[in-house]
Amino acid sequence: MTTVPELLPATRAFLAKPTKMLIGGQWREASSDETLPSIDPATGKVIAHFPSGTAADADEAVRAARRAFPAWKKVTPYDRGRLLQKAAALMEKYGDELAELITIENGKPLWEAKKEVGTAVSWTEYYAGWTTKLLGDTIPLSLPGQFLNYTTREPLGVVVGITPPNYPLTMPLYKAAPALATGNTIIIKPSEDTSLVALRLGEIFTEAGFPDGVFNVVTGLGETVGATFANHPDVDKITFTGSTEVGRAMVRASAGNLKKLSLELGGKSPNIVFADADLEAALKGVFMGIFFCQGEICSAGSRLFLERGIYDEFVARLADMARSVKLGHGLDAETKMGPLVSKAQQERVLGYIDIGASEKAQTLAGGKAGTGALADGFFVEPTVFSGVHNQMRIAQEEIFGPVVCAIPFDDLPDAIAQGNDSPFGLAAGVWTRDIRKAHQAAAALEAGTVWVNCYNAFDNASPWGGFKQSGWGREKGPYGLDLFTQIKSVIINFT
Repeated sequence: MTTVPELLPATRAFLAKPTKMLIGGQWREASSDETLPSIDPATGKVIAHFPSGTAADADEAVRAARRAFPAWKKVTPYDRGRLLQKAAALMEKYGDELAELITIENGKPLWEAKKEVGTAVSWTEYYAGWTTKLLGDTIPLSLPGQFLNYTTREPLGVVVGITPPNYPLTMPLYKAAPALATGNTIIIKPSEDTSLVALRLGEIFTEAGFPDGVFNVVTGLGETVGATFANHPDVDKITFTGSTEVGRAMVRASAGNLKKLSLELGGKSPNIVFADADLEAALKGVFMGIFFCQGEICSAGSRLFLERGIYDEFVARLADMARSVKLGHGLDAETKMGPLVSKAQQERVLGYIDIGASEKAQTLAGGKAGTGALADGFFVEPTVFSGVHNQMRIAQEEIFGPVVCAIPFDDLPDAIAQGNDSPFGLAAGVWTRDIRKAHQAAAALEAGTVWVNCYNAFDNASPWGGFKQSGWGREKGPYGLDLFTQIKSVIINFT
C-alpha cells in the first residue's frame, strides 16, 4: 500500500467539510442531493465527495450568470483588473494548499503541482493587466460626406468553461481569467475526476470580492451537466478543452442558438530529432515532452521521429531513462511520476499498450501497471515502443498517457510527410543545429505551435491552439481576448 504523507491542516479542513457548488453567490448541494466521489489516484481511496449536479442546477447557474451580466459588464476595466489581481494574490497565499489538492486529486507530483499554481497566479495577473487595454479602432471610410467610423469590443455574455482533469487549477483559469477580464460572466464545469480544486477556486473568487453570479462552479457528470450547458439556449459561448470526440458533440449541440465555441482538443504531436541536433539536450527534451504530467497533456510528444543514423542509440538511452523513473504518491518528495488520473484512464492506456504489442511494436521500457505498494493506485510505467511505423494505431490515436512511439525517418521531406500524417495538429518539436532546416520544418509542419530545440515551452503571451482536428481558436496572449469579445462597428454621419 502506498504511504501518504501528512496533509496540511488547511487541506484536511477543506476535505472534511461538506462540499457544495457555487451558483449565484450561494453554496448549495445538488438539487438531487446526490454526490460523486473524489478519489486519490495514487491509492484508489475516496478522499471526499462533491455534488452531482443536475440539469436543473446547470439551468439555475445560467440564469444566475445572466442576471449578473448587465451589472458586471458595466464594472470599470480598472476594477475588473483589481478583482483579478486579488484572486491571484489569494491563490499565491493559499498556494501550498492548492498544490496539495492538485496532487491528491490529479496524482501529479507535488513539485509539478506547485508549478501549476505558479502558472495559475501569473496567468490571472496577465489578464488582469489586459482589462484596461482593450482598444477599438477608428476607420477611414470612402463614403461621400463626413463620417466617423469606430469600433468597440464588447463581452459576449454568459460563458461556460468545460475543463479536463490534467490541469485542475490552470484549465478553469484559462477560461475564467480572459472571460472575466473582458466583462463576461462565467460558469466552470470541471472534470468529475478533479472537481475539488475548482470548488476551492470558487471560494477564492468569492473571497476576492467578485459579485454574486459572476463566477460560478457546477460539478457533475459531463453527460448531464455538460450536455445541458452545450444545448442551453441562453449560453452565449462555450470554451472547451478535452477530447476531439466530445468536441464534435459540442459543435453539434451548439447549433441550436449558434453559440460561439472555442475548442482545444486532442493531439498526437511529432517530436522530430535530426542527427545533427544536440543529442543530450534532445534526449532531455524528448523525455520531458512525453513523461511530464504522466503524459496526460494534449501536446505530449508521443510520436518520436528519429533520423535513422541515431535511432538505435537514442531509443536505448531513452528507455534507460524511462526505467529509472521513480513512481509513487505525488506527495512523496522522491516521486518523479505519479499515477494517471483515474482507473478508466489507466485501463485506456494499458489497453493501448496491449494494442501496441499486438501490432508487433517492441516494448523497450515499461508497459505495465504499478505493482506491489503501487498496485492500488492507477499507475502505468513510462513506456517506450520501438519498431513502430506511422500507420499503427498507437501512432495515430491519442493515448493520453506515458507512452512514446519511436519511428525512424530518412531525411527532412520524410520527417515532414510522416509528421503531418495525422488527423491532429496541435504541436510539434524539431531538434537540429541547422537553422535553415529548422525554419523549413517549422514552415512545413501542420501544427499550431512548433518548438525548435525545446519542447512544452509555454508563455502567457504566446498563442495556443491547434490545426486540423486539434481545435478551433487560440488561447493565451492578446489572441485569447478575441475568444470572449465581439466587435461592434459604429458609423456616424455628421455631414
